[in-house]
Amino acid sequence: MSAPPAAATAFVSVFDLFKVGVGPSSSHAVGPMRAGGRFLASLDRHGLRAAVRGITVDLYGSLALTGLGHGTPQAVLAGLEGDDPETVDCDRLARLLAIVEEAGELRLPGGPPIRFDLNADLRWHRRETLPAHPNGLRIAATGADGAELLSREYYSVGGGFVVTAGEAEGGAEPASTAADVPHPFDSAAELLALCEASGRAISDVVRANEEAVRSPAEVDAGLDKLWAAMDACVAEGLRTPGVLPGKLQVPRRAAALFEKLNAASAPGPPDPLAALDWLNLWALAVNEQNAAGRRVVTAPTNGAAGIVPAVICYYRRYSPSARQSAEERTAGTRRFLLTAAAIGSLYKKHASISGAEVGCQGEVGVACSMAAGALAEALGGTPRQVEQAAEIGMEHNLGLTCDPVGGLVQVPCIERNAMGAVKAVNAARLALCGDGTHRVSLDRVIRVMRRTGADMSSKYKETSRGGLAVNVTEC
Repeated sequence: MSAPPAAATAFVSVFDLFKVGVGPSSSHAVGPMRAGGRFLASLDRHGLRAAVRGITVDLYGSLALTGLGHGTPQAVLAGLEGDDPETVDCDRLARLLAIVEEAGELRLPGGPPIRFDLNADLRWHRRETLPAHPNGLRIAATGADGAELLSREYYSVGGGFVVTAGEAEGGAEPASTAADVPHPFDSAAELLALCEASGRAISDVVRANEEAVRSPAEVDAGLDKLWAAMDACVAEGLRTPGVLPGKLQVPRRAAALFEKLNAASAPGPPDPLAALDWLNLWALAVNEQNAAGRRVVTAPTNGAAGIVPAVICYYRRYSPSARQSAEERTAGTRRFLLTAAAIGSLYKKHASISGAEVGCQGEVGVACSMAAGALAEALGGTPRQVEQAAEIGMEHNLGLTCDPVGGLVQVPCIERNAMGAVKAVNAARLALCGDGTHRVSLDRVIRVMRRTGADMSSKYKETSRGGLAVNVTEC
């Protein structure tokens, strides 16, 4: 399991939890790419980059079992070549293995080409797991005489977060900051108490903490950038037909559904469930883009990247206040992202957002919880209604397995996002019907989720050894 809960002062920023990256997986592609980049930085710190003549990459556990379908090998190699998930050329990334195989070399920036044999230097340890997390990898560099110059172990712990072996052993919380924020909280109960004592909404508390680290203008610009990336991903998914890469040959559905829904405005009685069709469409559009290896935003992971944007689209299209003005849509979207980050940070610190660690309840379940609470806030809910919506969102995803067919983030992952988005909207509406009083707290459901993940068999945790992954014919 993951490191022990972080100290109460640990601050996980909205910009740590939401990151612009590339598909198809935050833990298996974004994280490994960042690991490659961290290894480059380590070589530089030791003054070794110019001396490197060989590189080896060892993949363990879930990275080895499903990494081929999740884009892990090309992601690590791209990181070693100096690419970053936010800016990497997605088209070149898709061809990188073929490029490296043909050339027989890697091109570390600032140095000569490095020999690299995909069959000998990229090694898959499918029956071995490194001690701190199922998503482990080791990168080593050798010199001209073949002697090892430097090696490092990394763990991709979900959502694109990466820690070294030493950080994992020390219980470091990735991308958290012991910042002197005005409103630190380590539980939903503490967050509610802060809100009640100050009369502030959850998004206001989170914003105040963010503004202790960066200016108000920077916070707004960062939030707007995140939404712009999500919105662009939705738009691209709506207009891209075809077949997704990989042996399953899954057809894209979003573009055809988009045309169908746009044509459904013919005269006649309105469909009372049309909003659900659009909600499904937006989620499908994002996760088809993710499965195709395109640009997405971890929310909190790539495998669950469609839920938060889909529910934001729902808010912007169907909320009466959001329909009134562009200013309210922008302000509501910012509140949504801030609130979602507060909820997601609690799961990150006290459970997990890694499918390889706790199953898909840690990805789709957490995204559903985040989106449910955030929608409740954007629609004017009280902090207690927000907390209840987030709790409902997870309570009905407990035990959700991660069982990708063929090791690809396609079946059941894409539809699972659509279902998660619908659950999130329903959870928010249920919570807004009451006054926020409920029996099971968000803190308690997070603890239950963590224990459920610990009890879950490893075959249901992103190994493609159980569930749909072994009960669906691939071809």
